[in-house]
This record gives sequence, C-alpha cells and structure tokens, in this order.
Amino acid sequence: MISLSDVYHVVAATVPLYVAMMLAYISVKWWKFFTAEQCSGINKFVAKFSIPLLSFQVISENNLYKMNRQLILADFLQKILAIILLGAVTKITSRGGLNWIITGLSLSTMPNTLILGLPVLKAMYGSEADVLLAQIVVLQSILWYNILLFLFEFTTTKAASLAPASEATAEIEITHEGRPKEEIEEARDRNGRSLRTKSILLTVARKLIINPNTHATILGLIWASIRFRWGVKLPEVIDRSISILSTGGLGMAMFSLGLFMGSRTSIIACGTKMTLVAMGMKFLVGPALMAACSLALGLRGKLLRVAIVQAALPQGIVPFVFSKEYNIHPDVLSTGVLLGLLIALPVALAYYYLLSL
Repeated sequence: MISLSDVYHVVAATVPLYVAMMLAYISVKWWKFFTAEQCSGINKFVAKFSIPLLSFQVISENNLYKMNRQLILADFLQKILAIILLGAVTKITSRGGLNWIITGLSLSTMPNTLILGLPVLKAMYGSEADVLLAQIVVLQSILWYNILLFLFEFTTTKAASLAPASEATAEIEITHEGRPKEEIEEARDRNGRSLRTKSILLTVARKLIINPNTHATILGLIWASIRFRWGVKLPEVIDRSISILSTGGLGMAMFSLGLFMGSRTSIIACGTKMTLVAMGMKFLVGPALMAACSLALGLRGKLLRVAIVQAALPQGIVPFVFSKEYNIHPDVLSTGVLLGLLIALPVALAYYYLLSL
C-alpha cells in the first residue's frame, strides 16, 4: 500500500524538475535573458554532453550478467509492435511518414524512468522494482536512444539529399541507348534512388560514428562488462567528473524544455487535438502493448505489474532533447512531457489499483 510518505518522495522528485522548467520559461518569456541561438546552444550542450554521460553512467552501473531476459524481451517487443502499428497508421492516414513514426515511438514507449519511475515503482512494489526498472533504463540507453538518433539523422539527411549525380544519369542513357524512353526513365529512377539511399546511409553512419551518445553506449557496455566481471571500479577523479555533468543532465534537459515553451505563443504548443493523441499514445497505447507482450512471454505477478506500470509513466525528457536538436515535432513531445508530469501520479495510481483487483 502506498503511504503519504511515499507520495511525498514522488512529489519531492518531481517538483525540482518544474522549478528548472519554470525558471527557463520565465527567463525567455518575461526576462528575455536568452536569444534563440543561446537556447539552441543549451539544448545542444544537453544532447552532446549531459545525455551521453548520463547514458554511460546508467549502463556502467548495471550488472549486464543478471538482466531479466523476459522483461527485456517484453520491452523490446513492445517497441517493435509500436513501430509496426505507427507505420500502418501513418500509411493509412498519410500523416508525414517517418517523422510521425519517430514522434509516436517516443511518445508511446519512452517512459520517464529515471526521475519519476524509481520513487513511484519503489513505493508500489518495493526495492525489487528498482532493479527491474534499472534494466529497462539500460535497454533504452543502449538500444532505443541510438535507434531514435539513427531515425532522426536519417530523416534530416534524407530531406537535405540532392538529386542523382549527372554522371549516373549519363551512364544510364548510354547503357540503354536504343531502348524505349519509358524503360530509360524507369532505369534512371531506380539507379537514382539506389545511389541516393546509399549516400544517405553512408552520411548517417558517419554522423553516428562521431556522435557522443554512440561512444557513451559502447564505453558503457565495455566498462559494465569489466566492472561486474572482475569487480573493478573507476578512479574517483573520473567517476566524479562524469557525475558532475551527468547529474545535471535531467535538470538541464528540463531547462531546455522551459526555454522551448517560453519561445512559443502557447504552452500547449501542438494544439488540443494533437495533445489528446499524444496523451492517448502515452497512457493507453504504450501500457496496452506492454501488457500484450508481457502476457505472451509468460510474465505474471509483480513482474507483470511492474512492466505495465512503468510503461504508463509519463513521456521521458531525452526524446524531446533529440527532437529539438533535429527539429522534428518538438512541440508534440514538449506537450507530452509537460502534461505527462502533471498527471503522472494519478495515472500511475490508477494502473496500480486496477492491476491489484
């Protein structure tokens, strides 16, 4: 049973986030402390330094040899189903393709586990929930944040790609000389698409190779493997250096969210209709997919309840930082974070009591 003390701990974890966000909002809206370029720079700092170091810290502190395979597989399948479902919906509704798949994936399957999840799940299901939740956070840091980065990079690179090279076009015309015009045009289109796709993928690969989050993920995996295999610890000077930047990462991310909100005419930046869609995806679609995947894999009891409740946690802040960096629907994700934090506790309690019946 959740006590008033547990509720206090959840509130204590949430309020500081709002303090950072409101200070940023006031700084832009009323005090005019920051220009648009400075706001962009702050978000870039979070994306390039704080989040990668936070990912390294999360991964390196988790014992990779004792992961709950059922839970990890359920989380993986949930996100795969979300991608398939969102792809089908965007194809039917013609809502902008990949951009909306990225946004929908972020909304429906990326919970705010670090700040809200730990106190909420611990209050509901005890200290065992901390360990299980940490494993989901690790999977997000290792796999899904990097997949999101790939999708963001692919989208922006595709939008900026040029037409097929003139040399390729000339080669096609020579090769197909004497053939019908329709066949020549078809060959030119196929070759052009193939060259463009290869060029885009190579460009995306180069960008991801130099992305700090890629380095943080790889180094985190290596160090976690060494640490829990041989019991080795990082030197204190390195550990504290990482902690200083990573600890402030979530606060700076919320500050960046406040700056973004302050630069808009309305706090609910994406409109009422998209707000309802975003909330539905986060608090209904995400938990429903997780419940289906968990039951199919045989999760029962406390493990099943933890899996479903964590999926009902509000939208995480990291996808917003990425969306702001690449300018892909940051308005929708900012609304998801804001309203999600406001209704996080009532929604989590609702799922808690429903699952207790």
